Order: sequence, then structure tokens, then C-alpha cells
Amino acid sequence: MAVIHHTTLKPSKLELLTAWLPSRPWYRGAAEPELAKAGGFRLDDPQGEVGIEFMVVSDVSGSDPVAYLVPLAYRGAPLEGAEHALVGTMEHGVLGRRWAYDGCHDPVAAAQLVALIGGRAQAQDQNVSGTPAQEVVVSRAEEGSLSSDFTVTDDREGTALTTPQGRVLRLHRALQPAADGLFVPPQGTIGHVAGSWEAPDGTRAQGAFTVLHGGGRV
Repeated sequence: MAVIHHTTLKPSKLELLTAWLPSRPWYRGAAEPELAKAGGFRLDDPQGEVGIEFMVVSDVSGSDPVAYLVPLAYRGAPLEGAEHALVGTMEHGVLGRRWAYDGCHDPVAAAQLVALIGGRAQAQDQNVSGTPAQEVVVSRAEEGSLSSDFTVTDDREGTALTTPQGRVLRLHRALQPAADGLFVPPQGTIGHVAGSWEAPDGTRAQGAFTVLHGGGRV
């Protein structure tokens, strides 16, 4: 079980993301984001080495507010070969220097997301240690496991994790609130992770975080 430390971070997560988000192909705001924390959840690394957070941030810099899903992997040392996925470094008041990576490109974070949608991991509260997340819903259609052997592609629509068998785990980076506040998965999908977040006006929105497409077992 990951222990959440309530301590200082320099720079803060929002400061790191303010500099990093405009470099992403799926970013839709102005040159400098105006961010606020809006929700999310955590996953536990079975080895206890990597902090894993799926953070939702709202951005009001553009003509319309946008909520972004940003998976982050926090490490105590650089991840070899992942320079392209580095969000930035920060000083943690308890753990010292931490390297923050885009979690889709971190093998531990990606494997735990696969475990979540495969029913082998549980989403954890973002702020309280040892507490399941209350507003994260995981749905899968079949028993089994999704292979963690995939390629990662970022595009305008988000991030796709694609297996050699053609199954695609699509992360919705720019989140879309569900109509009538209730997310209904698209026809033909194998499974999904949905959750809620706080909109800039203070209301709660719900939508898909990630959806699994493709045939075969999950």
C-alpha cells in the first residue's frame, strides 16, 4: 500500500504541468495553461517503488474550460530510456528528489493500469492512504488479462496503448463530460474506467478515463 505524504513539493505538480502540457498533441488550451486540481485516483505499485497517480486538472486558459487526464509516475531515480516522457523533477519534503514521468510511458504505471481494467488492481483515493477511490468505476466484459506488451502513441485525440493483437487501450486526455451526467460506454468496447471530476463552476462531471477496444480476451 502506497503511503501518501502531506508535505511540500518544489515545484508543485501544477507548476510542472503548466510547463509540460502545451507540448502535448492533445492539449487544447492557450500557450500558458491556467490549471486547478479537479480529481483523480492512485494505483499501488506492488513493489512499493513507484508512485502512480491519475490526476485530473482543469484548464480555463482557452475559450472553453477543459479537463485533462494526466497519469503521472513518480520515481526516486531517472527511468532509463524514458527521457521523452519526463514531465519534470521536484523536491519532495520527505522523499527528496523525484522524477515525474508521463505514466503512459512508464512500464510500472502502464502495467498497473492494465491490472486495473483487468480486475487485478483497485483504484485508490488520491489523498488518503489505504482508502479505495469512491468515484472510479471499472467495467470489463471478459475474464483474463490484457497483455502489457504494447506500443504507446500520442495524438490529437489522446493516448493509445496498442497490443500486437490489435487491442487498443485508449486514454481520453481531454475529458468529455457524459450527457445527462451518466457515462455509457460505446458499443463494441471490451471494458472501461470511468470517473468524475470537479468542473471550474464547482459542479461534478462524469466521463470515461480510458476505454478498451478490440477482440479477444481482456
